[in-house]
Amino acid sequence: MTTPPAPSAASPGPAERAMAWMHTARFLTTAPKLEFLPPHDHPEIAFVGRSNAGKSTCINTLTQQKRLAFASKTPGRTQSINLFSLGKQGITDAVLADLPGYGYAAVPKQDKLRWQQVMANYLVSRPNLRGIVLLCDPRHGLTELDEVLLEVIRPRVEAGLKFLVLLTKADKLNRSEAAKALSIARLQTAGGDIKLFSALKRQGVSETALLLWQWTHEEEA
Repeated sequence: MTTPPAPSAASPGPAERAMAWMHTARFLTTAPKLEFLPPHDHPEIAFVGRSNAGKSTCINTLTQQKRLAFASKTPGRTQSINLFSLGKQGITDAVLADLPGYGYAAVPKQDKLRWQQVMANYLVSRPNLRGIVLLCDPRHGLTELDEVLLEVIRPRVEAGLKFLVLLTKADKLNRSEAAKALSIARLQTAGGDIKLFSALKRQGVSETALLLWQWTHEEEA
């Protein structure tokens, strides 16, 4: 009697495929100034936010790598744009850009001003920038510097640039606080996607990975 073949495992869904894709992230380069950023033809997604918004933790959680993005114990320490390649089998199909955190009080004013200008130039002029992820601690809300950044990118967002606000550390909010934070963020940003995100509870992780994959693979989505 012939033994029937074993049933094949269910193929992964879109979110699982997106998470597997994010796991391919690898360090590409670091650039202290825009002119040192390598030119490339791949869609780029920038992560921005205040120094204490949990940006490095978010990137490490999305890519399932503990130290891909360096989380310094001293906020504001990172002073370069770090690029990470994404793509299976070592073939790059997208790039993540980790921009320096802004707004930390211990950083000298001159450095703050310099990096605000570098970031503004990057966000306005980077030709293959496909989307921006703004990270915000919902317990503090969007700050004045976040509002300045929103004004800088508004023309590009209105022209079609993708935009996502991640409300990090969502595990520290109860249900009513989370609903209120979402409502306030929608009013403040007036456009783009808003998601709650918690590295601790894995809230919003796979949904964010899927959205980033869709941004960079529109022809396949």
